[in-house]
Amino acid sequence: MGSIVFALLFAAPGPLAVPGMDFSSMPPAAQRELQNVLSDDFCYCGCPHALGACLRAHPTCKHAKRMTKLAAAQALTGMAATEIINGLSQYYLSFRDPVKTFTVDERQCVGPKDAKVTLTEFSDFECPFCGKARPMLETFVKENAKKARLCWMAFPLPQHPNATPAGQAVLYARDHGKFWQMHDALFENQTKLNLELIKQLGKKVGLTQPDFDKLFGTTRYVSDLDASRNQGRTAGVDSTPTLFLNGHKLSLTLNAETLAQAVDDQMEWEANKAAWAPDEAR
Repeated sequence: MGSIVFALLFAAPGPLAVPGMDFSSMPPAAQRELQNVLSDDFCYCGCPHALGACLRAHPTCKHAKRMTKLAAAQALTGMAATEIINGLSQYYLSFRDPVKTFTVDERQCVGPKDAKVTLTEFSDFECPFCGKARPMLETFVKENAKKARLCWMAFPLPQHPNATPAGQAVLYARDHGKFWQMHDALFENQTKLNLELIKQLGKKVGLTQPDFDKLFGTTRYVSDLDASRNQGRTAGVDSTPTLFLNGHKLSLTLNAETLAQAVDDQMEWEANKAAWAPDEAR
């Protein structure tokens, strides 16, 4: 028995084989981390098997396949297996956390009010990760109009000197029917923001000057920005962007794959009254 275990442990690694799933295009390092997740983590479906064993024993288990796809998406970002396992555990446990509620101005939302999942994003205009997430979030909402809508919440970070004036500008634009135009203009120029450029962007999107210019140097909208940031802090926001799905904080690395999966998970969890759907094949 000992010699078999030794041979298994030290055998030359081959391509990752997962029943019904193909990860051959993943870099070898990412495949190794995913393999460790399959060996060491357990499927959230509740079966007594490690994730890889669940995929083999229950090839129709949609939960195991979903979890594996999430693990693969995390592995592709360079995360180690231990980080992935901890992240997935936190993610699935978060569905049982109390739902957070937010006061959001509807003018800062895009998508139908009756969408099944509201994505509440806490964001900072000088945050490069927010800039990277923006097109992905907006594309997702456009392509999944019946599933999701997006609501933007200000979370200006103190280390970003132009975050507050940019926040003032976008709230002024909101009150003059130009929220998303100003929002997009600020993100498209986030690497070179300064007060003069913010004023120019306001003019470009059609905000009335000099009224718009007079905004800066005053405290107008600062209390609104503080209130938005305080809502985020109360809900556990400590970095940007932070996303909530119907009040559940998304703890996974944000990308198109994890977002699509998380929205489907949220819909399933709510449809089954705070539970996962049973595997009908068992």
